[in-house]
Amino acid sequence: MTSPASEEPRPAVPYGTPDAPRIAVRGEAHLEIDPEIARIGITVSARGKDRRSALDDLTRRNAAVLDLVKSYGSSVERLETGHFSITPELTQRGRGERVRSYHGQVHVTAELSDFTALGELTTRLADLELTRVDGPWWALRPDSPVHRDARQQAVREAVQRAREYAEALGTTLAALVELADTGAENAEPYQRTAGRMRPMAAYGTEAEDTAAPLDLEPQKQHVYAQVNARFTMTPPRL
Repeated sequence: MTSPASEEPRPAVPYGTPDAPRIAVRGEAHLEIDPEIARIGITVSARGKDRRSALDDLTRRNAAVLDLVKSYGSSVERLETGHFSITPELTQRGRGERVRSYHGQVHVTAELSDFTALGELTTRLADLELTRVDGPWWALRPDSPVHRDARQQAVREAVQRAREYAEALGTTLAALVELADTGAENAEPYQRTAGRMRPMAAYGTEAEDTAAPLDLEPQKQHVYAQVNARFTMTPPRL
């Protein structure tokens, strides 16, 4: 006796039926807000005729940079050393290779939330000997509630748009069938930022007079969210 073949589940119908017509809409949100943090890159350099003198100078200058940044206390949320190098520079003349000098670099990244302190710190760093400053890069924190607000606004916009379609047909929404991020398989971050300050550099001795703090205008951040939504609605009378 053979057992009856098991019934395979039917695939979901991507469209509605006369008894349960569907509405497919997209909800979008675009928020423009002030940044929450700013990052700057600091590159400290040193040169010497021998490895030890280059390393000693680099150690001294790096310590001065770190002490200066740390002196701003809670205004600095993060301070990290990202790269260190000591490189010999060879002579270009002669048959044999000779080391002419050594070049050392340390790259430091600082993240600040106080933008008033940022302008002052950036100016003081640029005044230091053989120190380069890049940035700032304005951003939002990864866990900023702004991202949640944008997603919720996109959902509300999708519901409102679907209701307007249903009202145009003289009916109402019945149920939510599907809600998904746009491009959920290959999602991109919601936050899109651009722009930076031109790099500044100081390659002489430390200035005797303190330069006036830079007046940095925070760049607006643009946060986007998109969702696709499908609803069923009560069959309209056409």
